Amino acid sequence: MLIGGIALATLWANLRERKASEALEKLPKISTEGADMRLEKIRFVEDKHGQKTWELEAKTVHQYQDQNITVLEDVRVTFYAKEGRTFFLTGKQGKVYQDSKNVDLMGDVVLTSSDGYQLKTHSVSYRHLEKIVSTPDPVEIEGEQLRLTGKGMLVNMEAKTFKILGQVKTQLKGRKKV
Repeated sequence: MLIGGIALATLWANLRERKASEALEKLPKISTEGADMRLEKIRFVEDKHGQKTWELEAKTVHQYQDQNITVLEDVRVTFYAKEGRTFFLTGKQGKVYQDSKNVDLMGDVVLTSSDGYQLKTHSVSYRHLEKIVSTPDPVEIEGEQLRLTGKGMLVNMEAKTFKILGQVKTQLKGRKKV
């Protein structure tokens, strides 16, 4: 989850502030029955060499040992970049697949950078082995100087590429749609 968030955060590092309304989304129900462990109001912090690198907060965490899955609700991750920028990633629900280190985050997924750019979508998936972050859902990216929308997104962290897969519309602020 953290690597996927860092990848998205890196891509938006030079983007500016967004002013848009939140869309209401229906979420699939993730069953929390049969959890081996349940925690409420958790906060994890990773520190490397005396520097805080990320913080994870969640309203609830459900651990399923037999499936090696952790389910998170009301997720907020803060990433601290080396150059001083901060990135905030939020979502309603998340699943961490412990064996593969794959992560799915869904429901009002928003990534905001401290220098002002914001990405919104319904869900994102991070595939650890491939170092790929993707979504089939509509995507909105907005900053001080532009607004970009489209359907589907693919981020290859190794190649440092970012693609909106279809129905792309770009609008420079103060100009007509291109």
